[in-house]
Amino acid sequence: MDLDRGEGAADSSAKGNVSSSEAGEILEPYMGMEFESEDAARKFYADYARRVGFSVRIMGRRRSGIDGRTLARRLGCNKQGFSRNHGSIGPDKKPRPSAREGCNATFLVKFEEPGKWVVTRFTKEHNHPLVVTGLGLRTTGDKDKKIEELTLELQHQDRLCAEYREKLLRFLASVEEQAEQLSSKIQVIVDNVKNGEAEVQKLSHHR
Repeated sequence: MDLDRGEGAADSSAKGNVSSSEAGEILEPYMGMEFESEDAARKFYADYARRVGFSVRIMGRRRSGIDGRTLARRLGCNKQGFSRNHGSIGPDKKPRPSAREGCNATFLVKFEEPGKWVVTRFTKEHNHPLVVTGLGLRTTGDKDKKIEELTLELQHQDRLCAEYREKLLRFLASVEEQAEQLSSKIQVIVDNVKNGEAEVQKLSHHR
């Protein structure tokens, strides 16, 4: 997946660390910003979005072709892109409202050695008004909020499935190794029994 496709250049104003808002100073993402994990980066951007006044949409990720682990994650404003089914519906052909407005606000982090998640793209500007309350919290519809919650839960379940799969593979490998060891021990016992029977036969012939 091309996580950079369709994105503009990073906003040069994103280099700063903080910006002022009604809730006080807000730490902004900036190019080269590092996180200990993908979850930490996603949580930071979600918190930043909540305080600035927009909802986060998980846009995509790039996986390793070797082990399937996530190498890059792209997040963005929930108004990014355009709805495919936007148009007229119903008997009166009333226009269907679209939740997307082609916003380019983007946050891209990539896994880099030695084990850090680094911000490699940050587009700050939105093409729509940002709505914040006195506490700096975004006011979103129940639908957008539920979509975000379900998306985060799916990502959590995805990580759990990957962990369980890894544990299962390790267990199967251990079982296979133990089976080989047991087979070798049984073969030694069988060989010893055969040798013992042969010795008994030789002794019985000499009598």
